[in-house]
Amino acid sequence: MKRSTERILTTHTGSLPRPETLMPLVEQKELGELKDPARFEAAVQEAVKTIVRQQIENGVDIVNDGEVDKPSYATYPKDRLSGFGGESQGFFALGDLADYPEFAERLFGQNQLRALKRPTCNGPLAYKDRASLDRELATLKAALAGSAAVEGFMSAASPGVISIFLPNQYYKSHEAYLAALADAMKVEYEAIHRAGLILQVDCPDLAMGRHIQFPDASLAEFRRNIELHVEALNHALAGIPPEAVRIHLCWGNYEGPHHRDVALRDIIDIVLKVRADGISYEASNPRHEHEWAVFKEVKLPPGKVLIPGVIDSVTNFIEHPELVAQRICNVAKLVGRENVIAGTDCGFATLAGFHTVDPKITWAKFRAMAEGARLASQELW
Repeated sequence: MKRSTERILTTHTGSLPRPETLMPLVEQKELGELKDPARFEAAVQEAVKTIVRQQIENGVDIVNDGEVDKPSYATYPKDRLSGFGGESQGFFALGDLADYPEFAERLFGQNQLRALKRPTCNGPLAYKDRASLDRELATLKAALAGSAAVEGFMSAASPGVISIFLPNQYYKSHEAYLAALADAMKVEYEAIHRAGLILQVDCPDLAMGRHIQFPDASLAEFRRNIELHVEALNHALAGIPPEAVRIHLCWGNYEGPHHRDVALRDIIDIVLKVRADGISYEASNPRHEHEWAVFKEVKLPPGKVLIPGVIDSVTNFIEHPELVAQRICNVAKLVGRENVIAGTDCGFATLAGFHTVDPKITWAKFRAMAEGARLASQELW
């Protein structure tokens, strides 16, 4: 994993606005109505080539494929793993929105999850579709070849977040389900590493799970549950050097009250146990921006790199570069400039058909992040 040794590097969380021409094909594939797979693959290759170029042109150093071919960051494993033949579920309840149902109706009424399927696990899990993974890896590597990107990464769902989006109806316990998911997803994690890319494991379960998966649990009970999630993930990551892995910590990528979010202070010790040197997390929205101060008391272990979100992913405000620089410097002055990479709170198109930031504004936000990183670098070096 590249570090900020000469200047503050920039990256993001994963999903980026999908081209309008690709969206109908993504939806057709999700609904099982895709009649021309070759056309889909050609469109994906073109979209990835474009999205890599756009990231670089707008100041992103560590880039990816924008997750353009996936219906969502957490449900795509249903197509790559056997065992997900159960009935599709509706969208899960968000604990904070239960207190504000009128707002919830307005939020989801404006953003239609048109084709997202969430089948249950009703059989033994195993990795069955390496061809899809191999195509995804080859497409990104081809787009990166000869580019000015500092580094490339690819995201993959954690066992814990899959357990939230794709519920278990087969395994006898949550722990057994996590173990089976870890064994299956290990194939994907190791393939990404062998391809020479940084593996980003998306782990919203370690934070968002507090008000979605375990809303009635005490804090102590929630901590015990996410300890199990970390154990399962570490099992899957055992064959990959920690310096080749980063995780993303998230409380839910939606505009909402978020008053039920668990505090970073209450989970950071468990998060730091993951076999990953990079930790991407929300750090610029109004519910979590203050938590940079946690690192006044929590010592960052040697080798770890923080990737704080310095631009928000659910509002159309274009952050001022000076504010971005302040956010970077707040953290860098506590943990060391070489241990900070500027990032985004979350993805800008986490679920296909669900986004709140205009695509053109997304790129303007990235330019503001790049300029803020430049200003921070002037101050820190």
